[in-house]
Amino acid sequence: MGRTSDAKEKIISAAESLIELRGYSALGVAEICKAAGVPKGSFYHFFESKEALALTVIDEHWAAQRREWTRILKSDAEPLERLRQLFEATEATQTAGQQSCGTVSGCMFGNLTLEMSNQTEAIRERLQQIFEAQVDMVTELITEAAGRGEVTVTDPREAARSIVAQLEGQVLFAKLYNNTSLIGTLWTSALSLLGIPAAQATADA
Repeated sequence: MGRTSDAKEKIISAAESLIELRGYSALGVAEICKAAGVPKGSFYHFFESKEALALTVIDEHWAAQRREWTRILKSDAEPLERLRQLFEATEATQTAGQQSCGTVSGCMFGNLTLEMSNQTEAIRERLQQIFEAQVDMVTELITEAAGRGEVTVTDPREAARSIVAQLEGQVLFAKLYNNTSLIGTLWTSALSLLGIPAAQATADA
């Protein structure tokens, strides 16, 4: 049982690394199994298709990211400070990846959205669900900040959607230019979206 579980985890881990580096479409089952160090026959013992594996990789990646987002966004810090910490954590994650492999890998969900959203309905739907969950988490934070009179938005959910879109966009630019410092502009952009003058946020910090 342990060996079976180990083989499955090796396939998932190898697939995650390869998808982050090269995308989904160009990968073959044989390459994934070679990277995982398992026989090709093992793949179909665990997954009925490459798409099924991709969905598992997406789910595991989101589970880990959601734990990190929850840790940050549910902390005891002030609401806006939590948002700043989320941006800083995102930049740190991308920088660590760049130092590890030489290039900025970007967001797996954003990368797959660009690559797969018009090709694979199951993956498209799963990515939609993940981004909606991210928007939900940021909406809760903005609603809390609005209740404290710290932001001036009429629709917290639309503001949250814009912030998540900004986050994805800046990570995409960081990948394009191989420069994680571009993510550092997120905080100023978020303040503008939330109707907060940057000078006021600095004074309150």
